[in-house]
Amino acid sequence: MISAPITTSVFDLFKVGPGPSSSHTIGPMKAAYDFRQRLAQLSADLQTQANSVHVLLYGSLSATGKGHGTDRAVVAGLLGWQPETTDPDALLELLQNPASSYPILVGATTILLEPQHIHFERKRYPSPYANTMVLQLRHHEQVLYQEEYYSVGGGFIIRKGEPEAIPDVQSVPYPYSTMTELKTQLTTHNLRIDELIMTNEMALTGRTRAEVNQRIDLILEFMHKAVRRGLRHKGILPGSIKLTRKAPILFRQAKGMSQSSDSFLIFLNAYCLAASEENAAGGIVVTAPTSGASGVIPGLTYLARYHFHHDKATLRAGMLAAAAIGFLVKHNASISGAEMGCMGEIGTASAMGAAFLTRCAQPSGSIKAIEAAAEIAIEHHLGMTCDPIGGYVQIPCIERNAMGAVKAYNAFLLATSGAASLQKISLDAVVKVMKATGRDMSTKYKETSEAGLALSATEC
Repeated sequence: MISAPITTSVFDLFKVGPGPSSSHTIGPMKAAYDFRQRLAQLSADLQTQANSVHVLLYGSLSATGKGHGTDRAVVAGLLGWQPETTDPDALLELLQNPASSYPILVGATTILLEPQHIHFERKRYPSPYANTMVLQLRHHEQVLYQEEYYSVGGGFIIRKGEPEAIPDVQSVPYPYSTMTELKTQLTTHNLRIDELIMTNEMALTGRTRAEVNQRIDLILEFMHKAVRRGLRHKGILPGSIKLTRKAPILFRQAKGMSQSSDSFLIFLNAYCLAASEENAAGGIVVTAPTSGASGVIPGLTYLARYHFHHDKATLRAGMLAAAAIGFLVKHNASISGAEMGCMGEIGTASAMGAAFLTRCAQPSGSIKAIEAAAEIAIEHHLGMTCDPIGGYVQIPCIERNAMGAVKAYNAFLLATSGAASLQKISLDAVVKVMKATGRDMSTKYKETSEAGLALSATEC
């Protein structure tokens, strides 16, 4: 009996927005935009009493929010900006001048948001989630109205008190919540995984097959634009680390080694670094499933398109298979680095990438091979910490995107070597282990920059 089937849209998993973090940039921007919309619905009496807006950031948002641009993202959302249409250059300009204030429309009243009213609260806050933000409308110190939001990874947000929608089994033609249930649906109805995900997507969104395909093509184009920009852009990434971009250098080396057996790996590394460096610079990327892991799938799809010469239909099928794996992890564990460590971000992206490659290489879409590839990829990211130096999505994050893609490729090779049926560990089992590992992992290693590599810069 399937109690709560997965009803996430492909285009909620793959979202367009500015870097460097889906949970610390895109999520807070969406929450602040939602708060702005709710302010417009308040009574005229409350609107006219108000003279300030305050933002309180807790947990991981407080610990690494500065490096992730959380404060800029909140200002942008309160100004009415949305992730998919934000100009990344304009976003980077926000809060550059500490004396600047920003006009926030509250109904017919305009209130100036002061930078000092964005508070990074390091004290513990009673919350069920690691990334918590409280937005308040005040009259001096009196709170007239407030909302509490949780940024749960991948740009997804939850508002406190909002009734959780319980998915109806009948809301999709082929309901499933685990890989075991998904395989049962595929076998019962003699479907490929991409066909099932496509049919469910059309039912969830009301889009036609052609419209879904068009949006997948658009998502791929956004990914590949990020790769191309990253291959072209040189120089130093923003922030105190002063990290030099490497993608253009690797790309040049790869072109000079076209006859070498290693060249395709160097190309893949260059593509993944390119998209990830664009994310670190605050450029427009696609969450796949998060911004911190937004180099893995773009690098692999770029390789598949321009080196393996897969056609559009094959790439779409691979993307739908990748989405299915992302759904299963999000539904049964988490894709948030603040909850799972980096295994939730790069580990999930690598599993999605392995599923993508496997589906592209096999027209029959063997679910055994796809499951084996995804399981192998996650298994070898278990326990990976999220410990970014300085709170920036740079070290070790950028190189981890390349490493995650290489692991995805190797997982695909292992799964398609004719031994998929011999795999002892199921995807459902490894996702359960992933969730338990994330629960047991010290919060110091989950996007707080309080341990691990994050301390290496101070020890040098």
